[in-house]
Amino acid sequence: MTFAVTSRPGRSHCGPGADERVLTSSSAAALQIAGASLREGELGRVGLELEAHCYDLADPHRRPSWAEVTGVTDGVGALPGGSAITIEPGGAVELSGPPLAGPVAAISAMAADREALRSVFADAGLGLVLLGADPLRRAHRINPGPRYEAMEQFFIASRTAGAGSAMMTSTASVQINVEAGPRDGWADRVRLAHALGPTMIALTANSPLLAGRFTGWQSTRQRVWGQLDSARCGPVLGASGDDPCIDWARYALKAPVMLVHTPDAVPLTTHVPFADWADGLVLLGDRRPTTDDLDYHLTTLFPPVRPRRWLEIRYLDSVPDVLWPAVVFMLVTLLDDPAAAGIAAEAVEPVANAWDLAARVGLADKRLYAAATRCVAAVADRAPAELSDSMRRLVQNVEDGRSPADDFADRVIRHGIGNAVLQLARDTA
Repeated sequence: MTFAVTSRPGRSHCGPGADERVLTSSSAAALQIAGASLREGELGRVGLELEAHCYDLADPHRRPSWAEVTGVTDGVGALPGGSAITIEPGGAVELSGPPLAGPVAAISAMAADREALRSVFADAGLGLVLLGADPLRRAHRINPGPRYEAMEQFFIASRTAGAGSAMMTSTASVQINVEAGPRDGWADRVRLAHALGPTMIALTANSPLLAGRFTGWQSTRQRVWGQLDSARCGPVLGASGDDPCIDWARYALKAPVMLVHTPDAVPLTTHVPFADWADGLVLLGDRRPTTDDLDYHLTTLFPPVRPRRWLEIRYLDSVPDVLWPAVVFMLVTLLDDPAAAGIAAEAVEPVANAWDLAARVGLADKRLYAAATRCVAAVADRAPAELSDSMRRLVQNVEDGRSPADDFADRVIRHGIGNAVLQLARDTA
């Protein structure tokens, strides 16, 4: 059994097809969602996704066009680690690795693919920069895909155009995919994945600027996501967290429908929870929803931890090459190793809901600093030799109370934004 790491692109037809059925109620939709939310199995496999902003090495203020970026990626053959390449709406380049046995194998494969890809981009005069948000350029979509055009229109209609555009075109992350594990451990596992969020955000914050300005936030990426509708982008975890499958079903049914295929993707301009569509209180596209509509709806929900049979951990900023391997190893170990998980659960409990605080001040908060210190200490000695340099840097950062955002901010102050970006782009070229 394997899990995929890329989102389904959507449908191109209208009405139920051969492999789908019409949903007759929100109860039927809830059963469908809950039944497919998590898959029981052994822990161990890890999938990684790594996003990098693409810059012109001759002029970092200029955003390379869709044709330029795809012209490069179209010429890339099979990568050594097996990653797929996709282009984000603003031109960021994403590597999506296959699920592998453990964090070390996943890290090694992703590192090889990143090295191969950035070499190809360097030959084309482009650099791939690992930052949580674009510090230099204004938000602008270059991906001509109809899904992203429709999403853009939805954000305008829902009065979140600025945050929506920035989210789509100016943010980048490290995403970690881990197995759901044994069924009797799902509740604790999902609770811990959420509770770790603020501490890991503080530790990996790497986006102090957006569109040419300091924002006052260590993780402007998390700030941008926080400005969007919490019904679509907020945490899934319910009041008790005792049944994550039911929590996910409830969350998805309450979330407003973003796009309807008629057959083109049409954005909604009114607030319609999916439950209302399923119950027939509102007909969208002059019809009731199908199971394919429900599947597509789930791909338009962006919580920090998303169940997709496995767990997608989506709350980390994109961080430098020297750090992301240690960050990946740390988070996977805190989730998958029972002893480390026990330490982590106790350490992060005081800051389990401090999402905005973590994004704003990072490790400057004493409670977040204490939680990060305990979590890093729980995993540092477990790191294998090949990750020792990365882990040493992560440990030093935490001991100093510094996130990657502090290092980048210092670089900007010394050299200016454009030069700071160019230094990073050329360092990775």
